[in-house]
Amino acid sequence: MTQPSVFIDGEAGTTGLGIRQRLAQLPVTLRSIEPERRKDPGARRAMMEEADLVVLCLPDAASKESAELAASLSRPPKLLDASTAFRTDPDWTYGFPEMTKGQADAIAASAHVSNPGCYPTGAIALLRPLIEAGLLPGDHPIAINAISGYSGGGRAMIAAHEAEGGPAFELYGLTLEHKHVPEIRMQAGLIEPPIFVPSVGHFPQGMIVSIPLHLDRLPGQVTGADFEAALRDWYEGCDRIAVGGESGGTLVAEALAGSDRMELRVFANEARRHALLTARLDNLGKGASGAAIQNIALMLDLPVPPAG
Repeated sequence: MTQPSVFIDGEAGTTGLGIRQRLAQLPVTLRSIEPERRKDPGARRAMMEEADLVVLCLPDAASKESAELAASLSRPPKLLDASTAFRTDPDWTYGFPEMTKGQADAIAASAHVSNPGCYPTGAIALLRPLIEAGLLPGDHPIAINAISGYSGGGRAMIAAHEAEGGPAFELYGLTLEHKHVPEIRMQAGLIEPPIFVPSVGHFPQGMIVSIPLHLDRLPGQVTGADFEAALRDWYEGCDRIAVGGESGGTLVAEALAGSDRMELRVFANEARRHALLTARLDNLGKGASGAAIQNIALMLDLPVPPAG
């Protein structure tokens, strides 16, 4: 039986390189263009014509152009897009298999899948189950704080952090109009846009997304235990998402570097009626390339590799 073929359009970037490396876990044939021809439309078109699935690892505008190119072919390949171009597009399936009970099946049946953002993966994983369970109203004002390793920021940021005397910490997105906000709002089920404050630490890989809540501002007498029970029920049986566990009083962002898993926790002070929801993951694993491999396997009807 012939192996399905995959072409990564933009394989020289951080996410593309990560997907290329992880594709060794799947029984697929990887098709590549010579480096000097990667921007040649004719060469890219020829690769798309031969591929069963094309992964778009490009800036938003270039991803849209490549998607149009693929659609013009007599036998269009399946598309997995790693940019933000299609994450709120109703014609594309959102590539977070654990987001709802039927999401993995929807991804498997789709010809167009958008790979989630790293920050949104953690935020949506925490918020969507609690909103669906009725513990957190969709119109509740939400603030999301997050810190990521510098590897997700592209070549310029990587070079700045790996240079001698690189920055220890950077807060950014201070216009409060970060490109992930529409994605989080739509896929989490929020009515209003959340306040999202991302930051970068002086470490290569890892991520923590945290959401503080005043429990007395929520309807009923909801507790931290209610949140944790709802999350455990939602993700029961998921090999990539674990709920709860000891923290030792601190969380280290780099703990899951190199893994495709995600850990969700609920910290609560019932006396003060305060709670903190956290998601820890690798920004290049479950937050990018690892999620892409999971989606590629589903789209090509292949066994999903273990999370590691």
